[in-house]
Amino acid sequence: MARDDHRIDLLLGLLDQAFDTRAWHGTNLRGSLRGLTPAQALWRPAAGRHCVWDVVHHCAYWKYAVHRRIVGGIKRGSFPLAPANWPALPARTDAQAWKAALGLLEETHRSLREAVAALRPAALARKLGAWTVETSITGIASHDLYHAGQIQLVKRLHKR
Repeated sequence: MARDDHRIDLLLGLLDQAFDTRAWHGTNLRGSLRGLTPAQALWRPAAGRHCVWDVVHHCAYWKYAVHRRIVGGIKRGSFPLAPANWPALPARTDAQAWKAALGLLEETHRSLREAVAALRPAALARKLGAWTVETSITGIASHDLYHAGQIQLVKRLHKR
């Protein structure tokens, strides 16, 4: 949908490139997860370090948090995993649970993207605490890319 003010389209493109569409920078978040098995997603580079599965839950949480802040009215604490920012791994860490973790990430991304698409350009300047709506959206895209790179590094370390 073309708009007179292209900032929303630009933000949607940024979210898409960071998460799941082809981009000049290489692997995005979803691409970094493609083909990983539950065992690979559970591997930790060292004791006390995060595994890829942890990162998937963490990224899903922050997509949820930005979405909640943008639209308002979503009950705080309604994220389905706990603790929220770095949720615990599920009791069962099999293929079905891994698929559910990836599904949660996809769902939170879809919800966030829909919320951004529904924004009016004037809403981008609205403050969400210390940051504006626009800064929060660019921040979550950057967050995806940061963790995509982290996952790529963990995968390389795991192959050593």
